[in-house]
Amino acid sequence: MQALSPTTTPAAQLARPGRPAVVARTLAELTGPTRGVIELPVRLMWSSERAFDLGDPDDLLWMYENVLRETTRTDDLRALINGRTLRRVWRRLNLPRGVRVAWESRHRGLRAA
Repeated sequence: MQALSPTTTPAAQLARPGRPAVVARTLAELTGPTRGVIELPVRLMWSSERAFDLGDPDDLLWMYENVLRETTRTDDLRALINGRTLRRVWRRLNLPRGVRVAWESRHRGLRAA
């Protein structure tokens, strides 16, 4: 997998201390799955329960929250997050302030989603 530099806002927002939030350049590039069961890699979910059923609304939110908070790679965003789904669930995601600000700064449409 090709590692790309994180896209951040001019004043980098942190996903957690010492880790800048990684933001996709466009929502259209986020072509992750919209159905099925997805198992996250250990680098994104440290629990032994890393499988998420995208048909279950709670699983979907929990998976998106973990990916958006933990990723250091834009490839993860492209492979696991779907742009249309992200827009649909954005307001219901429980995200660190830095992640939310970074994404909404880059994708202003998420603020109104």
